Amino acid sequence: MTVLLIEAFYGGSHKQLMDLLQEELKEECVLCTLPAKKWHWKARTAALYFMQTVPTNPNYRILFASSVLNLAELAALRPDLGKLKKVLYFHENQLAYPVQNWKERDFQYGYNQILSCLVADVVVFNSAFNMESFLTSIGKFMKLIPDHRPKDLEKIIRPKCQVLYFPVRFPDVSRFMPEHKLAHLENLIGVKSNGDAYQFAGLPGQQKSRALGGLMKNSNVCHESGLCEAQPGLCTTQHEGLHSPLTAPERLNKSEASESTNPCQEEDKQHLTFNLCNIWSGMDYQQRPLHVAWPHRWVEAVYCGCYPLCPKALVYPEIFPAEYLYSTPEQLFKRLQNFCKRPDIVRKHLYKGKMAGFSWAALRGKFRSLLATEPREDL
Repeated sequence: MTVLLIEAFYGGSHKQLMDLLQEELKEECVLCTLPAKKWHWKARTAALYFMQTVPTNPNYRILFASSVLNLAELAALRPDLGKLKKVLYFHENQLAYPVQNWKERDFQYGYNQILSCLVADVVVFNSAFNMESFLTSIGKFMKLIPDHRPKDLEKIIRPKCQVLYFPVRFPDVSRFMPEHKLAHLENLIGVKSNGDAYQFAGLPGQQKSRALGGLMKNSNVCHESGLCEAQPGLCTTQHEGLHSPLTAPERLNKSEASESTNPCQEEDKQHLTFNLCNIWSGMDYQQRPLHVAWPHRWVEAVYCGCYPLCPKALVYPEIFPAEYLYSTPEQLFKRLQNFCKRPDIVRKHLYKGKMAGFSWAALRGKFRSLLATEPREDL
């Protein structure tokens, strides 16, 4: 085994990515994890845990971890791991965290991620928005230090950075799709029809699917334990059934009452209430309590035939064409009102964007290359 995979928050999209990589690398890797609970404590103390539990192996060449882990601490505590090529993957970043007042932010989380970037050899973000929102916030974030502030950290970190979209393994949902949308699948993500089955282009021999049930199971796990992923409310996905959007506040209030492991909810519980009144307050999009670094659940939903209707902010313009974006609450209201009056617009609509670039089939080789480079010899 040459690749060490470390995930301090093994749930939701973090788990999905690690499982994909482990399945791809097989005997070439070893996976070390912590459960997706009490996110704040994982971010603070995971390095010490992994110092004691990660087995020593002279064959390790690459360390791949998400940004929940304090990579700087682990590299210092385990010099043998510090010598590896260290790849840090950002599912979300703590500098674009949706806290309205910077002074109310816990400085340590963002500081840990900056230190991890300085120690890493390669820093990978799941979207350009995630990368730029992090890098361009470093200077402002460091001004929270009263004096003797470090300088030019963005210039040091940026050359290490790249964007590699979160890979989605699209299941075979052909038996659930209307005929007109089924015919559109091939153009959408590059699938080829083979009788009643749909095989993914570029993946010969792949088994037919884990079926829609697996997709929904993963989605539920993500909702329960996902880390700063898409939150309900601001963004609206209309499915063919056009269920009433008025049920959204009820779902939001219900989710408020339940205990959550999502740091976006835990950290800001005293400041934010997830209801439509707060969402449509006078704040601009960057201040609103909804933050999405990479909406892979949206990509999955569009693949399954949903119509995306997203704010023209955050990561959405990076993924969806302009016709699926709105700029103001008034625009959103008019679009939804029109859909209610003319539901066939959604039922018959064929998505005009592309999904192929977000599939595991397309991104598999890039992740392989990322985990195949030899470590630096000067460490």
